[in-house]
Amino acid sequence: MDYDVLRQQVSAVNQAFYDRIYRDPWLRQIFQVVTQEHIVRQQTDFMVGAFGGPKTYCGRSPSDAHPHINVTEEMWQLRETYLKEAFLQTQFPADLSARWLKIDEAFKHAIVKKSADECQKRYFTDTVIDVPQPRVKLAR
Repeated sequence: MDYDVLRQQVSAVNQAFYDRIYRDPWLRQIFQVVTQEHIVRQQTDFMVGAFGGPKTYCGRSPSDAHPHINVTEEMWQLRETYLKEAFLQTQFPADLSARWLKIDEAFKHAIVKKSADECQKRYFTDTVIDVPQPRVKLAR
């Protein structure tokens, strides 16, 4: 596998995906303190490594990155919809799309919570992020 090509493909998916996330009135609130450029680069590094490419990701593990965020099942499903749309938009290979979704699914239990009561600050000055769904139509 040509990992330079893979990096370009994964980056394109992440760009299209986070374009949707940062337009969405609900999900974008979770990322207020993170620039889209940073998260695209970081998630590209993570997924390229997960696909067997160079291990350049140097961020937190999913369980360590999300304990303070109340990610609901409904958020997860919307996120997955946006990811599948990004696969289609970028013509990402179907076999890699399926692998990507399996990788995501492996981390779901560490990210999705039943309520904000399950959230834990990562450090003393951290803030729990609990964003209620807005009553406006979500971006597509």
